[in-house]
Amino acid sequence: MDKITQSDKGVIAVNKEYLTWVAFYTEFAEKLLPYAKDRKTLIEKIKNVYTAIGMRLPKLEKDNNIIDIDPFTVFGLFNKGITNANRIVILRGIAEEFSVNAPVPESFEGIPLLNNQKATFYFFIGERQDDDIENLWRVFVSAMEYAKSHSESSRIALMEAYDAALLQKGIKWNLTMALYWICPYEYINLDSRNRWYICNPENMPSDFIESVGNFNAVPSGEKYLQIIEKCRRILQKSNYRYKNFPELSYYAWLVSERVNEETRAAAAAENQRAKVGESIGDKDIQTTHYWIYSPGDNACMWDEFYDAGIMAIGWGEIGDLTAFTTKDAMKQKMKECIDPTLSYKNAAHATWQFANDMKPGDIVFVKKGMHRVVGRGVVTSDYMFDASRSDEYKNIRQINWTNKGEWNHPGQAVMKTLTDITSYTDYVEKLNALFEDEAVEEIEEVEVQYPVYTAEDFMDEVYMSESDYHVLVNLLRNKKNVILQGAPGVGKTFAAKRLAYSMMGVKDSSRVMMVQFHQSYSYEDFIMGFRPASTGFELKKGPFYSFCKIAETDMENDYFFIIDEINRGNLSKIFGELFMLIENDKRGVSLQLLYSDEKFSVPANVYIIGMMNTADRSLAMLDYALRRRFAFFEFSPAFETEGFRAYRQEKNNKKFDHLIATIEKLNIAIESDDTLGRGFRIGHSYFCTESEIDDMWLNAVITYEIIPLLNEYWFDEPSKVRDWEYALREAIR
Repeated sequence: MDKITQSDKGVIAVNKEYLTWVAFYTEFAEKLLPYAKDRKTLIEKIKNVYTAIGMRLPKLEKDNNIIDIDPFTVFGLFNKGITNANRIVILRGIAEEFSVNAPVPESFEGIPLLNNQKATFYFFIGERQDDDIENLWRVFVSAMEYAKSHSESSRIALMEAYDAALLQKGIKWNLTMALYWICPYEYINLDSRNRWYICNPENMPSDFIESVGNFNAVPSGEKYLQIIEKCRRILQKSNYRYKNFPELSYYAWLVSERVNEETRAAAAAENQRAKVGESIGDKDIQTTHYWIYSPGDNACMWDEFYDAGIMAIGWGEIGDLTAFTTKDAMKQKMKECIDPTLSYKNAAHATWQFANDMKPGDIVFVKKGMHRVVGRGVVTSDYMFDASRSDEYKNIRQINWTNKGEWNHPGQAVMKTLTDITSYTDYVEKLNALFEDEAVEEIEEVEVQYPVYTAEDFMDEVYMSESDYHVLVNLLRNKKNVILQGAPGVGKTFAAKRLAYSMMGVKDSSRVMMVQFHQSYSYEDFIMGFRPASTGFELKKGPFYSFCKIAETDMENDYFFIIDEINRGNLSKIFGELFMLIENDKRGVSLQLLYSDEKFSVPANVYIIGMMNTADRSLAMLDYALRRRFAFFEFSPAFETEGFRAYRQEKNNKKFDHLIATIEKLNIAIESDDTLGRGFRIGHSYFCTESEIDDMWLNAVITYEIIPLLNEYWFDEPSKVRDWEYALREAIR
């Protein structure tokens, strides 16, 4: 993130009601104290809350059989990535069940949040130690006592409990977040947002930043309390706009949100493109990329980078990489600064990708040599140049390291420092499999900022009326499964992803998956099955199984599974015993899987969007089983929509207008033809382009796209094809 100066902050509008949450949180923490020795009752009361408010209780154990819970996980129920409306509903239920008298807050600005996919402070049964939850209660009770008395005995008790909990898997910085929730004026929050803000000399004194060492590692209990005391003295004596920890956390949130908004706006301006059309493609949709990376020679910098929460590459001699507009410019600078006799082709490619191609949300696998994998992480920031580093590794990105250890690399790794391996799907699958059964060490929120995407954005991009859009959304909400049908070129694929984004409210590609069915696609490809391996056969999990498992851990958010060419596959064969489970009223019902002893269900927050071309003569009619489980929505050519009319006006080409008028007449003829029908009409996407429309473009569309389609439609009536070809070419003379 960029630096924010005091003068920058001075122009930020401040919400004077931003601390209304404190009273409720602190009173609720007091209400939890009696349950330190009566967790069975606490669990029942939490279940009562969710029953009363009509919401599904988040997954708190692998099989939802909750036998124990800690107080910080209880707070995490309403401090994670859910809507404010849902947070308010949950807090109202808590107020009623636990007799909390403080007003239910309606503003949550500046409160740190958990990552939805790891929103418990403990690991599930079988993965946690027997005393993990008890240790967290010790932290809670001793922290509450120390906040009241500040006695030496309570201080020692808190430090001991804190240090014991810090040794547990999946705790780290979130422990400071939890303490801040329960006593926000007593304990400082050190989540990644606050650490970023505090470590800016514009926001805290340089000597304080130096004393905490830029937060390279989670502090011990003693160090954490020292940080609290130092920071409190600074806030009380210095002339900062924030005088306590809640105000500090609020300003960190406020400034970072502004920076993120400016970054998103800049990215949107840079990536702006013409409106919808399948022919345009999906260039504006960010796809998660996978990278293999070496942190220094033989991973010599790995421990330092892991502790600092960064990844970095060398070539600091050439300066800030954003100053270069091409790879060739980077190569030239390397020659000038280092050795003019070398080509630097690979080096410039790596630095260019690191600065320009890598994006927040990308996955990074860390290699050591050519035969070991030592870690995995998620990129959380844009490229930064850190001139203050004393070594050559000045080109950095912040990263959430989720795994650290040592695994055998599948085969021999490439020698380059940084390689984009996204297109090598088998290789990526093997690397992901290394971590499939590994517990994620870090549960701190990964602050990947996704662009907002609204219903208005959908209708701006997809040529559909507002009423049709709402019909489609309601169909999917109520049925859970919908098939978008229509002729090729009507924008089904383009609309499917954007429909998902509009219902989610953000362009979060991690919650959308697309596969394509074909005649040989099987249950083993889709759900799970045995596949050849070096030692024989091994059980491989398919995309739908894995997608449902991810969605199951994040029930507050919607997930969308998109199936292209859904009618090309044998649905009964592909879904197998799960065909019943995709029905709306069967969501959450478990069945025994064919290849394992596991019980499996399709979560209620998974929506399935299928697509089918009605003009495909090679396909049999869909069977009743499919039709009963899906709603069907027809996509028609959108030549008459307001959006396409605006597109035509923007292109301002009379020949193009004449061609569209002829295509509309052609569609009437196709619809009236007894051998074809409305499902064979020509879609608008054939005529959508970012390029300037000229005679060459118009001729190409007719010659290479429309005429071949008509030859297929009227293969036994060549005279009809010739007549329409003449009409189309006349339209653009």
